[in-house]
Amino acid sequence: MPKPLALDFDPIARADELWTRRWGSVPSMAAITSVMRAHQILLARVDAVVKPYGLTFARYEALVLLTFSRSGELPLSKIGERLMVHPTSVTNTVDRLERAGLVARRPNPLDGRGVLAAITDRGRQVVERATRELMAVEFGLDGYDEDACREVFELLRPLRVAAGDFELPHQEGPGRERA
Repeated sequence: MPKPLALDFDPIARADELWTRRWGSVPSMAAITSVMRAHQILLARVDAVVKPYGLTFARYEALVLLTFSRSGELPLSKIGERLMVHPTSVTNTVDRLERAGLVARRPNPLDGRGVLAAITDRGRQVVERATRELMAVEFGLDGYDEDACREVFELLRPLRVAAGDFELPHQEGPGRERA
């Protein structure tokens, strides 16, 4: 975990004040800076939990994804698509998980050139233990209640839609409720 800054002021609020004086009010600057700082904090918290298992959060996510698959294995291309990462990152992640004995590679019988990553029994044990620990610390968001976590999810969703991560189903009516 990173050492707490323990400042007697909010450096992002201060930057926002200085920015406003120099260039005018731009709330998006304070928002992006807050999001980026939150990312640093949360990644450090989560990595501190998974590190004793020889994992990073990226490797943990790959193991979880494999446990979600029906057969416990997926093509590397599908892993990259679902985790929204570059193929090189998937290869690196799977290489490290394989060296740790948490996944095994095998040829994809449906695609002569493709490779499947399959979670091993050891990988399943590790992901179960790491998941229990992450859930115990609310994935680093223990300062938020369930409603606040849902609100954060909903606040960030339009950003992900705009980036093309996925499309929302057509919504109708004043409440735009999902079916």
